[in-house]
Amino acid sequence: MKAQPIASHFIDGEYVEDTDGTVIESLYPATGEVIARLHAATPAIVERAVAAARRAQPAWAAMSPTARGRILKRAADIMRERNRELSELETLDTGKPIQETIVADPTSGADSFEFFGGIAAAGLNGSYIPLGQDFAYTKRVPLGVCVGIGAWNYPQQIACWKGAPALICGNAMVFKPSENTPLGALKIAEILIEAGLPKGLYNVIQGDRTTGPLLVNHPDVAKVSLTGSVPTGRKVAAAAAGSLKHVTMELGGKSPLIVFDDADIDSAVGGAMLGNFYSTGQVCSNGTRVFVQRNIKETFLSRLKARTENMVIGDPMDEATQLGPMVSFDQRQKVLSYIDKGKAEGATLVTGGGIPNHVTGEGYYVQPTVFADVTDEMTIAREEIFGPVMCVLDFDDEAEVIARANGTEFGLSGGVFTSDLTRGHRVVDQLEAGTLWINTYNLCPVEIPFGGSKQSGFGRENSLAALEHYSELKTVYVGMGKVEAPY
Repeated sequence: MKAQPIASHFIDGEYVEDTDGTVIESLYPATGEVIARLHAATPAIVERAVAAARRAQPAWAAMSPTARGRILKRAADIMRERNRELSELETLDTGKPIQETIVADPTSGADSFEFFGGIAAAGLNGSYIPLGQDFAYTKRVPLGVCVGIGAWNYPQQIACWKGAPALICGNAMVFKPSENTPLGALKIAEILIEAGLPKGLYNVIQGDRTTGPLLVNHPDVAKVSLTGSVPTGRKVAAAAAGSLKHVTMELGGKSPLIVFDDADIDSAVGGAMLGNFYSTGQVCSNGTRVFVQRNIKETFLSRLKARTENMVIGDPMDEATQLGPMVSFDQRQKVLSYIDKGKAEGATLVTGGGIPNHVTGEGYYVQPTVFADVTDEMTIAREEIFGPVMCVLDFDDEAEVIARANGTEFGLSGGVFTSDLTRGHRVVDQLEAGTLWINTYNLCPVEIPFGGSKQSGFGRENSLAALEHYSELKTVYVGMGKVEAPY
């Protein structure tokens, strides 16, 4: 099984290679097989990509938003036509089951291109400000060269979520995917060129932890958008602050999902499973602290255990598979170490807790795992695990659970299940998080803003709000009379 691209990087409309860069081996997580070998960007590659972006950006910015949008919508159409091919590549890249990638990965990227392509003219409007005889107006102008740094859980989606608003605002982009999932973004770059995007506007370079700083510190880069961990976000934000670059940070979380005793229990169990096991738990917004009101705890756990143990674990290319492997061996070991900590600190293991017995070979699989009787001070309740590990915590009343839900440095997401919609709105209004759900979880259509608060980051992806983060306001005051000066 191979997925070797033509070359490691895509710069100025064509594939580029520089074998002086460190070798990056792309592994298929289901088997550990090397499916591609690429090279990290050397400083020369970084310079070439940024120079191409800087050179192409002014002419692109001079085009009308409608003309730019037309190209993005064509890219969306091409992605949908090739959804199966792109989904299979995403499964090879990440190990996520094909039943997920075929509905959630390239399709959400296409949605992003279509949305931003369609709202360009209206979304980038300025305002007219009457000032008596005089007046002023504002306009949104592009920032210039933007850098996108992606994570490995949704590589194609993130490449589009960052690329679409950046491009529609008139910017150019240099995108660096995670070294764990280097393949999908190259196909996105190819498709954009095929759709008519001028060369140099969307460049993809591979890299590791040494590549990011070269981009973030580059004097010709105006903005950095990162999806990643909180520690990485702190480093990138600190580096960008040195030259006052614009920054968007979409970081990690330890989000609460609150289940009240009047909730539809089957729906709440389903929401908790989707919020912990989808993409093998490798979703930043996951509701990994599931607070269940004490008097329904046993019913909730019984139904959760039965449904979890019926999940189909196996070959990600089999459409029946519901849970695939972790993205890498190191990530699997990290998750297993957290499971050991949960056991050692006294949490009750309801189900899972190890490597599936029926999975053979080198695949990086972990059983979907549920802990009950978890307390707030346990490590598994405080730290982001980023794997299929659910922590169920008991609570008694509304005021208590709100305080405990907010007792974390993170503030990415949260959810509430209840049949009392007044209470649902009241509770989410008090939760300290950027993205919240009532009676559902983890739905992120491109029409709504997505992002966090506190240590989970700042700025927003998607919706009209994203345009504010890839452009800036220019204000023009127009004097209509003679200038009178006192000197």
